[in-house]
Amino acid sequence: MNDQEFDSGMQDLPLEPDEGWWAAILADEPSQGCEEQAENPEPIRKHEPTSDGRQSSSVNWERIRQIYINDEVVELSVVGYNRGGLLVAGEDIHGFVPTSHLIDMPPYVIDEEREHCFAGYLDRMITLKIIECDRDRERIVFSERAALAGQGQRKHLLTCLKEGDVVKGVVTNVTDFGVFVDLGGLEGLIHVSELSWGRVQHPSDILNVGDEIQSVVLQVAEDKGRIALSYKRLEENPWDLLEKELSTGDLVPAVITSIVKYGAFARLEKGVEGLIHISSMNFPNGCTRIDDFLFEGQDVNVSVLHIDPRKRRLGLKLESYSVD
Repeated sequence: MNDQEFDSGMQDLPLEPDEGWWAAILADEPSQGCEEQAENPEPIRKHEPTSDGRQSSSVNWERIRQIYINDEVVELSVVGYNRGGLLVAGEDIHGFVPTSHLIDMPPYVIDEEREHCFAGYLDRMITLKIIECDRDRERIVFSERAALAGQGQRKHLLTCLKEGDVVKGVVTNVTDFGVFVDLGGLEGLIHVSELSWGRVQHPSDILNVGDEIQSVVLQVAEDKGRIALSYKRLEENPWDLLEKELSTGDLVPAVITSIVKYGAFARLEKGVEGLIHISSMNFPNGCTRIDDFLFEGQDVNVSVLHIDPRKRRLGLKLESYSVD
């Protein structure tokens, strides 16, 4: 087995939440994070500009800047929508509200239900907060959910929270790159690498929209209004203890978590996953593929071939398995 094969299946080490990390996250999943929609809000349905000019293309950027800095609550009219969210406008302000920031939008709706819910917002005045404004990119993003916490709460959280704090929140959005959590006026992000000490195939395997959870603050970027969180650090890192408690040759129970072309991953009772490489398997008579005799959720017994906690690598050998 080479390093490339092993690394392709194992969870990467956590990334440092610097500006490059955030930029990569925000650019990763436009359909979920609505970044693309916010920059180019071509609506599926859109009303003509009203007589009071609420849909005027002129934007008072100084006013918007002050609203954002002061964490003010504003009321705007819903003038249109696209698949990613709502278009809102006022006298000299307009922008975009992503789907995940709407109070009345149920999670995981089908397109027809989404269309119906969006249509119900048209012509309504809704209470919002600005969660992102970028004059250079002419982008203003609002949140109806953040406005629930009232004026000034975002500033309070950014000022009071510090690294290592344990906070409560509600999951508002699950994307390929991580999970967004409403902390009561401000959303934090749990990157996929911070969801579990084990391998994560998709964040939805760990958390779902609406889950009430606790998480640990990793970083507070007050100037950017962003908070990086960790879900896995609520528990002790099992890799720190694994080398002390396991030795090469030990026989331990495990559960198959996934089948790959070069072997199978199995989770030990401690929550750590290791790779059973195909070269360590004895295929039963008549079996030509791994999934001919192994499957996800199957109980197996494995022996330890090697342990590398620093690289989070655990090599296993298949010894026996259930046939149910």
